[in-house]
Amino acid sequence: MITRRNFLTTAAVGTASVAALAACGTGASTTSGGATGSAENPITLNYTWWGNDDRATRTRKAIELFESKNKDIKIAGNFTDFGGYWPKRATEAAGGGLPDVMQFDLSYLRDYGQRNQLLDLGTVKINTDAFEKSLLPSGQIKGKTYGIPTSTNVFAVYYDPAKLASLGIAEPDGSWTYAEYNEFLSEVGAKGNGALFGGTDYTGVWWMFNVWLRQNNIAAFTEDGKLGFSKDDLKKWWNTTASLRGTPALISEERATQLAPKSPFGSNVTATEVTWDNFMAGYLADSGAKELKLVPVPSDAKDNLGLFFKPSMMMSASAKTKNKEAAARFIDFMVNDPEVGQIFKTSRGVPASKTQRDGTTFEGTDKLVVDYEKSIEKFIKDAPEPPIVGFGTLEASFKRVASDLNYKKVTIDGAVDAWFKEAEDLIKQNA
Repeated sequence: MITRRNFLTTAAVGTASVAALAACGTGASTTSGGATGSAENPITLNYTWWGNDDRATRTRKAIELFESKNKDIKIAGNFTDFGGYWPKRATEAAGGGLPDVMQFDLSYLRDYGQRNQLLDLGTVKINTDAFEKSLLPSGQIKGKTYGIPTSTNVFAVYYDPAKLASLGIAEPDGSWTYAEYNEFLSEVGAKGNGALFGGTDYTGVWWMFNVWLRQNNIAAFTEDGKLGFSKDDLKKWWNTTASLRGTPALISEERATQLAPKSPFGSNVTATEVTWDNFMAGYLADSGAKELKLVPVPSDAKDNLGLFFKPSMMMSASAKTKNKEAAARFIDFMVNDPEVGQIFKTSRGVPASKTQRDGTTFEGTDKLVVDYEKSIEKFIKDAPEPPIVGFGTLEASFKRVASDLNYKKVTIDGAVDAWFKEAEDLIKQNA
């Protein structure tokens, strides 16, 4: 089996696969309904994705490339930020009008897939030979494939070395406990004189909480779709940064909101950010920084960082699309074509398809992402099971309740009780 870890230690180029993919997709497109597209009368597919301006620019380049090789298909594309993306999809799904092809997130896949709103991609032609087999089940529900990963990513701590140098603070190596990371944030905040904060409150990010749970050998969810952690676990987690809230170590929720849609890190107001490693290109574009670096997340368990490869995003199609084969050809192109990999580099994460990875040259900041993943590969463990139905709502409520905590609208006990009530009610509704 071709594994992702083998990729991280090789630079071989799959020229045969490149040639094969470049040659495909040039004929007329026949839909399941019998209509045929042609260069004179092309089929139009609606495609939507989330991201910032950098991703939009790259995506439009990929669309232009696809259209140049597939004269019988036109792509009508649009995008929004992640926060606005899912309410739009929910409205469309309620009205029966999801776009033909969509960028999709693991958090929402089960919700839409189990409601038969997504096309089973196993019924159309999409080449998955170049994917690590252990990764494909992340897009599968009860034997049906509803999402194909475009790429994968890992959690990390971003930092700006120039900002740290300006404060006379040594660069971190990532071998830190939570207490040590908090001390680092406090030092940055103290020396930043109100212009630079240590970071954002990382305890408000669900996936970082998930990493912490894994560091403590606690499952986020049970096999029967219940919560795998207790109120005491969540209380301990939200207490991790309790002493930092309201200090220069962490940017205030109010200030962070004022900077939206840019992140505090991308706005050059914080020196660090805990998030997925595929945000490198976006952060560089937003901040204008010459260089950003990545180190592992903190952990109180020396040999267990709780890290895993997660599909950074997937490609899915509407179950009601009238152009199934054309949609499949577009998805296949976006996840496999080597030139698409060259366009996105690591901005979507490290390409999931070996064909796309081998056709991509990783240099500069993109190489930093690949090198980071290589540096932590020994700590990588199996990814968690696909999230439960309603997880997207749980993740959003986690962020909202954590925000209320930072606004001091609730106590930690109150925040824990509020989130658990929402979670348990949602689980009952979907039981």
